[in-house]
Amino acid sequence: MRYFLSTLPIVSALGLAIACQPAPSGETPDTTSETISQARATYSASVFHQTTSFNMANSGGHSFSSQGRILISSDETGVFNAYSVDPATGDREALTTSNTNATYAVSWFPGDDRALVTADGGGDELNHIFVRELDGRLSDITPGEETKAFFMGWSPEGNDAWIATNERDQAAFDIYEYDTLSYESGVVFENTDALQIGAVSPDGNWLALVRNRTSADGDILLLDLSTPGATPEVVTEHEGNIAYGVYTFTPDSAQLVYATDEHGEFNQAWTMDMASGERAPLIEADWDVSFVSYSPSGRYQVVGINADGRTELSLTDLESGSAVALPDLPAGDLRNVRYSRDESQVAFLINAATSPSNLHVVDLNTQDHSQLTNALHPDITEAEMVDAQVVRFESFDGLEIPGIMYRPHGASADNPVPALVWVHGGPGGQSRIGYSATIQHLVNHGYAVYAANNRGSSGYGKTFYHMDDRHHGEADLQDIVAAGDYLRSLDWVADDQVAVIGGSYGGYITAAALTFHPEAFELGINIFGVTNWVRTLQSIPPWWESFREALYDEMGDPATDAERHERISPLFHAEHVIRPMLVIQGANDPRVLQVESDELVAAVRANGVPVEYVLFDDEGHGFRRRENRITASEAYLDFLNTYLTGNADQEEATGAD
Repeated sequence: MRYFLSTLPIVSALGLAIACQPAPSGETPDTTSETISQARATYSASVFHQTTSFNMANSGGHSFSSQGRILISSDETGVFNAYSVDPATGDREALTTSNTNATYAVSWFPGDDRALVTADGGGDELNHIFVRELDGRLSDITPGEETKAFFMGWSPEGNDAWIATNERDQAAFDIYEYDTLSYESGVVFENTDALQIGAVSPDGNWLALVRNRTSADGDILLLDLSTPGATPEVVTEHEGNIAYGVYTFTPDSAQLVYATDEHGEFNQAWTMDMASGERAPLIEADWDVSFVSYSPSGRYQVVGINADGRTELSLTDLESGSAVALPDLPAGDLRNVRYSRDESQVAFLINAATSPSNLHVVDLNTQDHSQLTNALHPDITEAEMVDAQVVRFESFDGLEIPGIMYRPHGASADNPVPALVWVHGGPGGQSRIGYSATIQHLVNHGYAVYAANNRGSSGYGKTFYHMDDRHHGEADLQDIVAAGDYLRSLDWVADDQVAVIGGSYGGYITAAALTFHPEAFELGINIFGVTNWVRTLQSIPPWWESFREALYDEMGDPATDAERHERISPLFHAEHVIRPMLVIQGANDPRVLQVESDELVAAVRANGVPVEYVLFDDEGHGFRRRENRITASEAYLDFLNTYLTGNADQEEATGAD
């Protein structure tokens, strides 16, 4: 996987495209006078960010307790915590009450109402696993200053939690089984080759691992855990470049479900019989298969397809071979599907460009449906939001580039608006349709946003995906420059007010655009972006060891390619920057170190160019605290109003906070 610097997605979740058809390529629908009249008010960033975010518990655990309550994560207090939800009433009970570190729900215990949760240290990505005891206490069962841990699943009998940690070697994740009573642990698998952990079969007999040789090639290995002294064996011997990945095992442990791009442009789901080794296609589509999962008994199968920036999801009753019937649901992408233990209920989130994720539950026997949450701020309605449309344009060399367009209400040839090219994280990420408080806040204040999926983005086939290999900061950057030219060609865009914004790898592209194409954009907003590839590739976290070789194959080995890395790094050429820049950085970021932003800010200021710098002492690579997301969004708007449109004195909002 290449998303090592990926963050700030427009939507990162995978779900069902229930409605909202995209506009034809190259077109954006005009807004009706009725819609325009409904959307005149502008609102502060807090209105958009004071939505409540909801996430379901880990798909490999128990999202429904033995008593039928649903385990979720929510940031309703401004910081993520774990909650228990009554599916009958929607009433929520806080299981954790952190005011500082984001704490996320993982799984209920198999036999009681204890829960596993996870939290890191202020964005340092060193996540530990905690037990939320019945009396509310939190017990850290994976202690250690440099330890990173993640949950794998429960043992077949439910007596042990299987957890991967790098406590033995920071560069490798071993698997341990933790007794559910004593929390004492024993080694299940010692990962001496620093392989990527895939999945453990439900019967506990098989472990699937991945060796990433390059970003285009890799292998799956299987380890027979029931045989003492067994070693992982490659089961995908092949010639040439074929990428393999692990989805899951079937609930009866009879088959491994894996991903492969061997048979075309896109990742397909195939099965391998554990007894015979026989392979067979499971899901074939004209897009990537994003995930395959099953209900506890294996009766129901859930499949997600990454179809042009949104996920088409299917639920199948494998006993009858027919689609699972669901009642009429709100428009949006359905995601995080979780079945109750007796499979009588299914819970999921629905997310849309105009609506944050809300928790829903359906009784599969009666078709009764309940929406258990209302995530949107009460001062604003969906009608005042702007829907997203898939729009394509031809880049500098004729290659068609897809993207997601957000056109402000009222934008027209008679009322042209300023615009931003939004660059996703990665390399290899993808901008997708879904609710973004940051984007809706900008669009509400009259800024068009076009999230371009430049070459090298995932979701559009392996040829498109690998077009930027060892050419980062070159062809992909030219796609972003071309996206700015495309916006200027639209009669409803002010052609002298086009900026670029991006986070993580997108922050790098933003800084690179201002450095290597200094007149292409009027300004740039660089959100914790790489500025010095020489340092970044030398200082990657040790727990990335399983894909270090693949990363270096794509980006270049710092030991041999330092000259190119210096050539594409904005820091070493900052004297060329002549347009204003806003830089956002987290002090605890383990991927893009603070020094990267410190040095770039100092170098650009030396040019006499306006630079604003916002440093968050309690964040890492991304925003975990709502107050910081609000502060950042306000900074984006203030900077744009000052240096792009000259409207710095306009009121921030007419809506309530």
